[in-house]
Amino acid sequence: MTTADLAPGRTLQRVVLPLGRDADVLPLYVELGAAPHAALPDEVAVSERPREQHPENVMDRHRLLIKAGTRVSFATYFNAFPASYWRRWTVVEEIELRVHVRGPGAVNVYRSTAAGSSERVTSSSSDAGADEVRRLSFPLSLSRFGDGGWYWFDIVAGRAEAALEWAEWRATGVSGPVERLEEPAGTVSLGITTYNRPTYLLDLLRQLASAPDTMAIIDEVLVVDQGTNKVQDQAEAEQVLADIGDAVRIVDQPNLGGSGGFARGMLEALNAGRSRYVLLIDDDVAAEPECILRGATFGDLCRQPTIVGGHMFNLMAPSRLHSFGEIVRPWRFEWGPADHAWEDHDFRSQGLRATPWMHRRIDVDYNAWWMCLIPLEVLKTVGLALPLFIKWDDAEFGLRAGKAGYPTVSFPGMAVWHMPWTEKDDRLDWQAYFHLRNKLVTALLHSPFQRGGIAVRESLEHQIKHLISMQYSAASLRNKALEDILSGPEHLHATLATILPEVRAIRAGFSDAQAKPEVTAFPAAWRRKPPRTDRPPQPPRGPLATARTAALAMVRQTLPARGGDDRAPQAIVPAMDARWWRLSSLDSAVVSTADGTAAAWYRRDRARFAALLQHSIKLNRRLIAEWPELSRRYKQASGDLTSPQAWSSTFAGLDAAAMPPEKRL
Repeated sequence: MTTADLAPGRTLQRVVLPLGRDADVLPLYVELGAAPHAALPDEVAVSERPREQHPENVMDRHRLLIKAGTRVSFATYFNAFPASYWRRWTVVEEIELRVHVRGPGAVNVYRSTAAGSSERVTSSSSDAGADEVRRLSFPLSLSRFGDGGWYWFDIVAGRAEAALEWAEWRATGVSGPVERLEEPAGTVSLGITTYNRPTYLLDLLRQLASAPDTMAIIDEVLVVDQGTNKVQDQAEAEQVLADIGDAVRIVDQPNLGGSGGFARGMLEALNAGRSRYVLLIDDDVAAEPECILRGATFGDLCRQPTIVGGHMFNLMAPSRLHSFGEIVRPWRFEWGPADHAWEDHDFRSQGLRATPWMHRRIDVDYNAWWMCLIPLEVLKTVGLALPLFIKWDDAEFGLRAGKAGYPTVSFPGMAVWHMPWTEKDDRLDWQAYFHLRNKLVTALLHSPFQRGGIAVRESLEHQIKHLISMQYSAASLRNKALEDILSGPEHLHATLATILPEVRAIRAGFSDAQAKPEVTAFPAAWRRKPPRTDRPPQPPRGPLATARTAALAMVRQTLPARGGDDRAPQAIVPAMDARWWRLSSLDSAVVSTADGTAAAWYRRDRARFAALLQHSIKLNRRLIAEWPELSRRYKQASGDLTSPQAWSSTFAGLDAAAMPPEKRL
């Protein structure tokens, strides 16, 4: 530790505190009363009570009051330093922690290993007076962080209260020319796609406007408004846009989904040529503006052009980290949490120090586009988004970039708050089409297996579950998805503006898609012959029981309905209980939606079941037989489908009446 003149370098990460002193997110920034204990092993389940929080001690975005005789720790998501990520992906080798403390106290610096154990590295005590600020500097090496580990620091107040006035982590040594630290920061174009969520969008713009340091590296905020409830028509829009300045540009276009909106942001950034990065960000998120600075800084110092993605916290439970890193598993070709990463971790009850898995560096295949920083150099090499409307466009882009030598890093300390997908089941609504089509298109492009591993087989299994569950609308849309895949890659751009109305028209013809806001809108449940047991239905246990239950359910679909009445459902089934083994035992049921806002009446239809099943089997057989040729065609067309020229043509070909000229506000 030194208090000498500060060495030259570049700020990598500043210690920040929550906007508005938000107590719900305070555990992501600072822990009170944290003891310097080692983390527990993975196999030990830690259950801690939420720690006491004191948001009143937050003085501003960078300053924190520490009461006499108390300890605060910055072993937190937003303020610990993710050393292993800097060690693995960047040129940084030596860093320096700078801490400015007012009043008497001690600063203790800790590090962790990839296994999650922690140790004290160094410390410094101060007998400074109440109004005296002492500036401390701690040189630190990244050499021991090959597989994982973080740095953090605690402050312990002495006989009187102390205060953190400022703290930051800086790079002081790099591999290669030291001039790398003096290069100008890469600037960013933000691409935000919105569809009828103007309130969320304006809140996001307010958060950006509150952070002038972040706005200083933003060349432009491009809002691609694809809705009918336009952002600029909102009463508060004029004031919000005035607060953020002239950096905002709004482009109106028809609804082309996330891929069409984000591709527009990519294309506009490429055409402008001013920025080093385009940052894709959802409209319905709450942001920590400091994350934009961190992501751009990390990208600047990476050894090679790198996609830098943010994590996702739960917007409804803001201390819960919903997604830390994701991969695509090649045999099933399904996305999911990366190895050793857990979902839905609550920092309010279990902090970073007591979360061993989070100390291991997590490597990913892609990062979702709720927050994702992409170097323009990557776009110039691999192209823009694949025209998939929604679903899988971010995963496909990450896989495509990875093949071209551009890695993706899901970067700790960079995140947004977003509604988690567990709060809805969009595989049952109109999005069922996009889930299946886009997954299999991505598999045709990137699966390492000749016929896609077991992706097609699992697709048929899921289709059968939909059919025996009376979810005929989802099953019909999935058949439509297979038909379009078999038609070839040309349909992707050609139908981008028309596929959503077509999908919704197909779905409208099914009773399971006719949702009503209240269960009482349907007749009361009634059965001629109630079940001969008081036990609630139980899931089958084991593969043999599962196979037997499924086989009996298939046979039952061919038999006439019994035990019910066309005028009334047999049961009212909550969304959490609407599993295939439950629904397949009924002739009809009113089933609530996953978000709890509505319910629909499912009715068994023998003729429809048989027709959809027969067509599904035919389409899946064709897909397996034609997979090698289809894969060749999609791969051959990929470069054209994702090229700036193809997207420019798609945008230019839209009806001028549906896409008014861009507006600069």
